[in-house]
Amino acid sequence: MLTKLEDPLLGPTIKGLRAWGMWQAERGIKQVFYNIVHILATLFVISQYVELWFIRSKLDLALRNLSISMLSTVCVVKAGTFVYWQNDWRNVINFVSLTELSQSKDKSTEHISREYRKYSRLVTYLYWSLVAATVFTVILAPLVSFLSSPMHRERIINGSAPYPEIMSSWAPFDKSRGLGYVIMVIEHTLICFYGGGIVATYDSNSVVLMTFFSGQLEILKVKCSMLFGDGSSVVNNEEAVSNIKKCHYHHINLVNLFTALALGDKTT
Repeated sequence: MLTKLEDPLLGPTIKGLRAWGMWQAERGIKQVFYNIVHILATLFVISQYVELWFIRSKLDLALRNLSISMLSTVCVVKAGTFVYWQNDWRNVINFVSLTELSQSKDKSTEHISREYRKYSRLVTYLYWSLVAATVFTVILAPLVSFLSSPMHRERIINGSAPYPEIMSSWAPFDKSRGLGYVIMVIEHTLICFYGGGIVATYDSNSVVLMTFFSGQLEILKVKCSMLFGDGSSVVNNEEAVSNIKKCHYHHINLVNLFTALALGDKTT
């Protein structure tokens, strides 16, 4: 199943970013739909802070709301900034993919590419699994709370206590019972999957890019050691100059790209 995600280094990451609406390579109905989802998610975060205002006098509820609201804020900021800086991210990812493809047949450094690609896959899939487990834990936590305490369950059944919430957010209707509660459960479940997908794909993309830089520096180190030959043979002057130019070009590209990512320089 995982082989369907394979590609030069960023294959699974790009598919994840596309699935959660951050990688919008094509304009059309899909782009509009994903942007509407991002806007709705932002409105949901605002509703969490509205609810925080109403329950500000209840410390335990306010702290619970704030802990989730901050995480939700991080999710929508990650999604929004990625979409806003779409062209810059596309330039970075295209550079990484082209670099990977151009080095795939270089036998002297192929083992380095293979190792850091394997490491990136391991980190990506393990992190996705961890986020998925976290999302299901958050969604099922109210059900576990309902089933684990007979006294609390009895209070909920007789109406003296509200049904447990997945998250704390404001709604213009009674969300503690009946249809309103069902609507809130569905909304919170969808938001959990949305936030989990955003965090998983955005963070894994960052880690994979850092792994790429580390691997490319190792490759550059090997190429620099072979500027004038591999030890068993010596290259002529023209080949040596060509090797120096290639290493210099490789180094300059990596430095420029790293500077653009670290400093947000749109002109680099």
